[in-house]
Amino acid sequence: MEKVHTTERLTRLRELMKKNEVDIYIVPSEDSHQSEYIAPTDARRAFISGFSGSAGTAVITEEKASLATDGRYFNQAEKQLDDNWSLLKQGLQDVPTWQEWTAEQSEGGKRVGVDPTVITAPEARKLTEKIKKKGGVDLKAIKENLVDEVWGKDKPARPSEKVQVLSTDYAGKKFQEKIDDLRKELEKKKCVGFIISMLDEIAWLFNLRGSDIPFNPVFFSYAVVTPNDATIYIDKAKLTKDANAHLGGAVIIKPYEEIFADIEALSSSSTSNRESESISSKPKFLISTKASWALSQSLGGEERVEEARSPVGDSKAVKNETEMQGMRNCHVRDGAALIEYFAWLEEQLVVKKATVDEVAAADKLEQIRSKLDKFVGLSFPTISSTGPNAAVIHYMPERGNCSVIDPAAVYLCDSGAQFLDGTTDTTRTLHFGEPTELERKAYTLVLKGNIALELAKFPKGTSGYALDTLARQYLWAQGLDYRHGTGHGVGSYLNVHEGPIGIGTRIQYSEVSLSVGNVLSDEPGYYEDGNFGIRIENVVMVKETQTEHKFGDKPFLGFEHVTMVPMCRKLIDESLLEERERDWLNAYHEEVREKTKGFFKGDERSVKWLERETQPY
Repeated sequence: MEKVHTTERLTRLRELMKKNEVDIYIVPSEDSHQSEYIAPTDARRAFISGFSGSAGTAVITEEKASLATDGRYFNQAEKQLDDNWSLLKQGLQDVPTWQEWTAEQSEGGKRVGVDPTVITAPEARKLTEKIKKKGGVDLKAIKENLVDEVWGKDKPARPSEKVQVLSTDYAGKKFQEKIDDLRKELEKKKCVGFIISMLDEIAWLFNLRGSDIPFNPVFFSYAVVTPNDATIYIDKAKLTKDANAHLGGAVIIKPYEEIFADIEALSSSSTSNRESESISSKPKFLISTKASWALSQSLGGEERVEEARSPVGDSKAVKNETEMQGMRNCHVRDGAALIEYFAWLEEQLVVKKATVDEVAAADKLEQIRSKLDKFVGLSFPTISSTGPNAAVIHYMPERGNCSVIDPAAVYLCDSGAQFLDGTTDTTRTLHFGEPTELERKAYTLVLKGNIALELAKFPKGTSGYALDTLARQYLWAQGLDYRHGTGHGVGSYLNVHEGPIGIGTRIQYSEVSLSVGNVLSDEPGYYEDGNFGIRIENVVMVKETQTEHKFGDKPFLGFEHVTMVPMCRKLIDESLLEERERDWLNAYHEEVREKTKGFFKGDERSVKWLERETQPY
């Protein structure tokens, strides 16, 4: 993780800020669709700051530059930022949020600027209020992205990959039925149309998949659904013959760039048809709370839009039976690949005494996965990390600049794949030598939290926010914790991080209760900077569960695990396990063994490793 020298870039940006009459400029991580993972062409914050993590916001003033990020990336940011930057460690006591810091810098009548396509409408409103309260002028929408101008000819081109049809054999429901369901929601809300900007929502709604963003099977597009029409805004050259036939006459196809002019015209048209009505009674367009400020402005602002959590996002998060079975199937195949990989890695390090670096190991895992049925690609860059690197929560080894795996240290591997029938995300922490007492204790406390969450039973209406403490309780009892969420939603051959559900302390997780069909990760961890890191991650699905009683006549829910990879025997301190945890572990290992052993015919190494790691306690 080398530092990038940003002096020239910041100098040029400040010249453009002056030209555009702003004193402060905000550079978020997201693209125009609020994507967490972005295409190289949209990596503006990484370009201007040198920090390559997936989350964070850069704020540049005439004299200062700050990068705000969360606890997953403190370690990485400190290594990558040069002396031009200060780090705002979000979530720590007495550290301002980037919004607060921006407002403070605006004191004395300063103006803040931002590209309105990369910030949401709610965020823009809240920020404007903070700025004015502190004595700043306002938040100015600057149409041309200033970082793009600094980047110039070196900026990567916008991707234009082909879009493919996802068969209902995998999707489980025709796109026409999904659109019908959406129109019912519009009718309930008395809205005249829904503007869809989230890329995974468009891919899911129309049963299409692409590859414009690495690891995410999505494509650059917008969509508008009204009671009578459905329109996709996309570069037509991206649609294959099958995709065109699939959409048929049911969907209008228009150029990607026309979205803003079209919705402005659509809004004006609906207004002119009902001029006699008061502003409060005029028809409104539904937009997601994650839609950009630019989209909201094009529709006429707050008077013409209703902001809500996306009904498409809510529907997508509840998997149908086909998607759930696909998740079960792909995790068995993926589990077999990880077992083969861990057995291979142990032999290389322990028996052959070979030198294997973090990238070479990740490449081997991808090679093993690539042979699997229905494999499409990875779902995110593999985190292959040894010793101190495992303490960097979202560590990404770089070819030619990574560590050799030390068999005498903890090894953490967080990886996943995209299959036609589902998306996987699994973390296992291993040790190929003799772990320390602290490593074994920490691992076992994390494992206990992982098991406690999976065994939870809770009434319908419970949120992931309420369940988070179950995974942390054993660490907390020892004065320990971790600086990341406990679980995120997982897409079905879609984004590996999928809202709106999750398990953690983010306030949005308290707003959405868990439902049967939700798919989430269960991934507590513990990290000692400069020493080691531990994380154990299983993907689980929400199911209805049986209880002796039903308080309030409510159904009770629980979890079904789909990940099929053993836990690390060397790192488990059995004396810290309770009887029910030991029973769970034995049952889990028996299930893993039975479901994966058929993949290892003629592979004695993997069979031996699997049998050893799944022995009963």
